[in-house]
Amino acid sequence: MPKTYAGSHQQYDVICDSNVMVSMRDGVRLAADIYRPALGGRPADGPFPVILERTPYDKLLPRAVAQAKYYARRGYVCVSQDVRGRYESEGEWYAFAKEAPDGYDTVEWLAAQPWSNGRIGTKGGSYSGSDQAALATLDPPHLETMIVAVGASNYFHSSMRQNGALEQRFHVYVYRMAATSKEAAADPELKAALAKAFKQDIPQIVRQFPMKEGATVLSRLPSYERWAIDIMIHGEYDDYWKQRGYAISEYYEEHADVPTLYLGGWYDSYARNTCESYAALSKAKTSRQMLLMGPWTHGQYEVTFAGEVDFGPESTINQNDLQLAWFDRYLKGMDSEAAYWPPVRFFTMGTGDRKVDHEGRLRRGGYWRGGQDWPLPNTRFTPYYLRAGSTLSESRADEGEEEESRFTFDPRDPVPTIGGGLSAADNVMRPGAFDQRGRPDFIGCRDTLPLNYRGDVLSFQTPPLEDDLEVTGPVEMRLWASSSAPDTDFTAKLSDVFPADPDYPDGLAINITDSIIRARYRNGYDAPEPLEPGTPYEFVFQLYPTSTIFRKGHRIRLDVSSSNWPRFDVNPNTGGPLGRDQSYRTATQTVYHSADMPSRVVLPIQPATA
Repeated sequence: MPKTYAGSHQQYDVICDSNVMVSMRDGVRLAADIYRPALGGRPADGPFPVILERTPYDKLLPRAVAQAKYYARRGYVCVSQDVRGRYESEGEWYAFAKEAPDGYDTVEWLAAQPWSNGRIGTKGGSYSGSDQAALATLDPPHLETMIVAVGASNYFHSSMRQNGALEQRFHVYVYRMAATSKEAAADPELKAALAKAFKQDIPQIVRQFPMKEGATVLSRLPSYERWAIDIMIHGEYDDYWKQRGYAISEYYEEHADVPTLYLGGWYDSYARNTCESYAALSKAKTSRQMLLMGPWTHGQYEVTFAGEVDFGPESTINQNDLQLAWFDRYLKGMDSEAAYWPPVRFFTMGTGDRKVDHEGRLRRGGYWRGGQDWPLPNTRFTPYYLRAGSTLSESRADEGEEEESRFTFDPRDPVPTIGGGLSAADNVMRPGAFDQRGRPDFIGCRDTLPLNYRGDVLSFQTPPLEDDLEVTGPVEMRLWASSSAPDTDFTAKLSDVFPADPDYPDGLAINITDSIIRARYRNGYDAPEPLEPGTPYEFVFQLYPTSTIFRKGHRIRLDVSSSNWPRFDVNPNTGGPLGRDQSYRTATQTVYHSADMPSRVVLPIQPATA
């Protein structure tokens, strides 16, 4: 007989105690809405386990309220709390950094309430995923389990900054947050100015990066402006970045040892963070850790597409059902389906029929599968070498061969961002998978030609594949390069090149993953080192992880350049202070692919299946 699972079912009404003020250790009070199971309009007999979500995005958003009521009807107390400085909570908001102690204090307060049985679980995505991870570094005694969705492991290494470069989407994000701030709500004129900046002026604001202190409407919200300036000018991995709210990975030894589900997407801005958190904590902790990765953009678990590509109806999950199964298992001890999920479950992209659907998206398809660890145990990390003739090959250059390629990087004309693992800036840069060509509705595009037509993009690609090839796992770039400048950036982007067909007579180049490195940090992020112009160096950096199948007849392409804007701030090539230097210089970049300097991308190849 098929396995049947126990699980909570809807059996209660809901009552809500609104804006219950919870005192933090420094006396600041945070507002929480407490949704409790009820019968006949009165609280049901408890106590009950508690599910907590801490959010900066308004605990009264319809989706948040609906989720809270969903769990309360199934025998949980569900608590939604405005984080410090947002909406009904007191204090000053300074993004992400200070969430650990507030989260700890809230968990322990909840455990002491008469309607609570002392078993506290946490949930939430994005900011609400990261603030869970932050509070877990303080190991609250009553924290029992977490569902960390699209949250951070380290904001310096792969979120606010990435391999030394600034992710400028956070400078878009700060305007969004300012427009919904308490200060804006109390001042109609300020609210109108911020709304105009975010909804109308943001493309022009983006073109004027780097942000200048006191020059924008953000100066009227000092903590918001201070945060945006701080993440721009703090280029080194110093004590600023090692705060618990930013650098969860620095505190893994102290991190709570509780069952945790890490939920993310291949085209999400936290894909690398999500996989790295699972990989580290599944080895460091004794409690169950699980990784679930879909083909999604940021938090879009119930959407089948990412950018111009659709993955089919099987690519989605029901978030409420998934979370309920997890909490039933780890807060109520029930024999739910979560008890039988594999340690790693992920969606492998690329098995669709490659036709165009009724909404004009490429049917790329894919399927779900399980694994016992991440990276997968049988992964064959295979170098694909950059070679002369724009070739990407498993064979490196022969001894004595001298191969190199050059391009000119002008920071005044950066390569535009076309999709990728983005979030929080959809009105400026759209996340997901796209054919890598210019288009008029993307910032920075000057034409509609393929990006690799540009003189500042080097492309290396394989011959057409003779068989399907699966790439699943982390991707690493090992680039030998030099520059005429004392500092510069290098980017790498992996794409799936489709052959021409009647739907796409010019073929397609669909982005799979990408990344960047700031040259001054090639030997570590604690102290910058200028380049010696013309001297070759090896730059080693991580791209985002993925799971995709390159089909027979397709090509694997790697594009190398020095910019991906506006996703990343543009390096002025001067070696001057980050976020402050207003001068620019053009750089001549040389990429080496010889026997002695073998530039390569290392792909996580999976064994062929019969």
